[in-house]
Amino acid sequence: MIIARSPMRISLGGGGTDLPSYYGRFGGFVLSAAIDKYMYVTVNQCWSDEYLLKYSKFEQVRTINEIHHPIFKAALSMMQIGPNIELVSVADIPAGTGLGSSGSFTTALLKVLHVYRKNKNVIVSPHELAEQACEIEINVLKEPVGKQDQYIAAYGGVTCFEIDKQGVVNAFPAQLSQQTLFSLEDNLVMFFTGYARSASQLLKEQDQKSKEEDSEMLNNLHYVKDLGLRIKQKLEAGQLQSFGELLHEHWLHKKKRSKSMSNNVIDDYYEVARKNGATGGKLVGAGGGGFLLFYTENKRHLREKMAEIGLQELRFRFDFEGTRVIV
Repeated sequence: MIIARSPMRISLGGGGTDLPSYYGRFGGFVLSAAIDKYMYVTVNQCWSDEYLLKYSKFEQVRTINEIHHPIFKAALSMMQIGPNIELVSVADIPAGTGLGSSGSFTTALLKVLHVYRKNKNVIVSPHELAEQACEIEINVLKEPVGKQDQYIAAYGGVTCFEIDKQGVVNAFPAQLSQQTLFSLEDNLVMFFTGYARSASQLLKEQDQKSKEEDSEMLNNLHYVKDLGLRIKQKLEAGQLQSFGELLHEHWLHKKKRSKSMSNNVIDDYYEVARKNGATGGKLVGAGGGGFLLFYTENKRHLREKMAEIGLQELRFRFDFEGTRVIV
C-alpha cells in the first residue's frame, strides 16, 4: 500500500490571472500558501482483474473507459496503469469549499501512481507533477480552471507563481522573514460560511468574458494581478497591516467579477468581521461560498464575534512539504 498526500491552499493575491484565457494574452501572477489540510490518495494492488475506485462513490469496472470519475479516468489513462488496482481518496475538507481540493486530488493521485508504477519512491519534480495535473484538468478535461491549485499543492510553502503567455510557470518562494512568516500564520483566521459550491460556473463566466475580451473583466483582472504584486511587496517588507488592507481591496474588486461572487449573508458576515478586528479578508477560491479568510491582529475578539453569529473556524498552519508520499 502506498499513500500520498497533497496540501490544500489559500490564495493571498492575484487569483484569477492563472487561467489560460487571461495569462495567454497578458501573463499571470498568483501568490498562494499551502495549508495543513490535505487530500490523501491510497493505491493498492487488488486480486481481481478490475479497477476498484473509492471516493464519495464506489466504482468497480474492468476497463478505463468504464470509469465515471473524470480525473481517475484521465490519470490512469495518462499513466497507462491497471487493472488489478485499488484507489481510495479521503479529504480533510470536502470539495466545493474554495481550498483547491481538485488540484490537490490530482497531484496526490499522480504522485501515488508514479510510485506504484515504478514500485519505488521515484523522484518526480514538483514542476513536472503540477504540469501533468494541469494537462489533465485544463487540456484533457477542458475544465475552466487555472494553474494555481496544482502548483501550490505540488510545491507547498508561501509561493509565488509567474505565468508567461506560453503557460510556462516560474515558481519561487516569497522572501518573508521568519518573524513575518510566523506573524502572518498566527494572524490569518478562516471561517466556514456554510455554503459549499462548485467553482465551475463562476470560472466559466470569467473564462468566457476574458475570451470575448470583455473590457470590464480584463481591467478587473489587470488590477487584481497588480494587487497580487503589491501584496507580495508588503509581505516581503514585513508590513502586515498594509497586507490586510490590500486583502480588503482585493475582495472589493473580486466581487465585481460576478453577481454570484457573494451574497447578502456572506456580505453581512464580512462586515461583522471588519467591525470586530479584521483589517481585511476575502472568500478563498473562486467565490460563491466556502471559507472567509481574514487578517487580524485581534484574533480573540474576532473569534468570539464570529462564533456568536454561528460561524465555525478552521484553524490551520502553513505546509512546506507539498505533495509527498507518507506511507
